[in-house]
Amino acid sequence: MKTQTKITQDKLSPKDAHAILVEGNKRFVQNLKVQRNLQDQVIETSKGQHPFAVILSCIDSRVPVELVFDQGIGDIFSVRVAGNIINEDVLGSMEYACKVAGSKIVVVLGHTNCGAVTAACKNVKLGNITSLLSKIKPAIDSIQSKDKEMNDDEIEEVAVKNVQLSIERIRAESPILLEMEKNNEIEIVGASYNVSNGNVIFFKG
Repeated sequence: MKTQTKITQDKLSPKDAHAILVEGNKRFVQNLKVQRNLQDQVIETSKGQHPFAVILSCIDSRVPVELVFDQGIGDIFSVRVAGNIINEDVLGSMEYACKVAGSKIVVVLGHTNCGAVTAACKNVKLGNITSLLSKIKPAIDSIQSKDKEMNDDEIEEVAVKNVQLSIERIRAESPILLEMEKNNEIEIVGASYNVSNGNVIFFKG
């Protein structure tokens, strides 16, 4: 598998980029990895990088995005933060990836059995974690009924809602990315990774 170049990146549409990720995840689930010479990719990317995607995911050790989508060195900008939450630095990273470096798709990737979401649902308060988890609260408020303790199914609903609200925040707080999406220069999409079977489900709309 060749490393992404400026030429191959320019030829890709957002739809193409989406398809590459879908196909890569199918290979991952089937344990059919593309053969890559990673040392060659290190050398080829040493002079520059042209990733086709930027993926915001959780720090969870079970969700390494390059492996999950069967991609190599130089293919993906990986932004990782507990609970795949949005803040100014994350938005700036996405804007750099798309507007400056030419990526064609922005993916917010949540996952099942998310520790950060679970902690937020259980109202954990601890140091700087408290501030981080507070960014998940809007998703909790949209799912939780009254003040009763949330069950496992509701917590999984919060994880999905958290991704959807992160997408909304990207569009609301980044005029650059919103304009690029309207001009069909990029796609902005949410998805969820299942830690039990390796499947990634992309959300509609």
